[in-house]
Amino acid sequence: MVKLSVNINKIATLRNARGEDSPNLLKITSDIQKFGCNGITIHPRPDQRHIKYSDAYDLNNVINTEYNIEGNPSSDFILLVSKIIPTQVTLVPDAEDVITSNSGWDTITNKLFLKDIVSQFKELGIRTSIFIDPDKKMIDAALETGTDRIELYTQKFAKIYPINPQEAIRNYVSAAEHANQIGIEINAGHDLCLDNIDFFSKNIPKLKEVSIGHALVCESLYFGLENVIKKYLIKLK
Repeated sequence: MVKLSVNINKIATLRNARGEDSPNLLKITSDIQKFGCNGITIHPRPDQRHIKYSDAYDLNNVINTEYNIEGNPSSDFILLVSKIIPTQVTLVPDAEDVITSNSGWDTITNKLFLKDIVSQFKELGIRTSIFIDPDKKMIDAALETGTDRIELYTQKFAKIYPINPQEAIRNYVSAAEHANQIGIEINAGHDLCLDNIDFFSKNIPKLKEVSIGHALVCESLYFGLENVIKKYLIKLK
């Protein structure tokens, strides 16, 4: 079964909209785990427009599944992760001014930088993952950084899927097969949803984990949070 990690950024965005504590992030995180998810993902950004750094510390006392912290490895981010020691850290090359992640790493150009960051986190016993486009050359360079996993950036798949599912998945299958051959484990995330998750997960060999946040929260407006998580878990079997 592919593991489901729920990204709770949008829950924090809703809380921050009123400047108060409703919905309570810790209570919802606890409930999400009770509903059956396999992990919790957060992506703290420098402007703290959704997840705050203080949230990251507080959540460490609540999360009893896998804890995945993703973000651009700035000095503040590295310090945060090093103090919390989550299950996994996912390195994402997002600039400070982006609304959401919009590309994978150029692991060739940034190989030495990423190798140093990966080494720091692995010394602390943290599983590492690098956010990456489905490109074999980038996967080869990721291997040289020493990372445990890659996370396939799935926005292109999600955009093409409603028009042509086979075309949408082609590069991702090829990338996953290559990653399997060279020994890197595979995660995936970005714009995956109830409509496309079954097709994606069934076609990607040895997929370990998907991280889903925005779509899951939107779908919960219609079906309820507990029901949506159960729907994902059924599709990911």
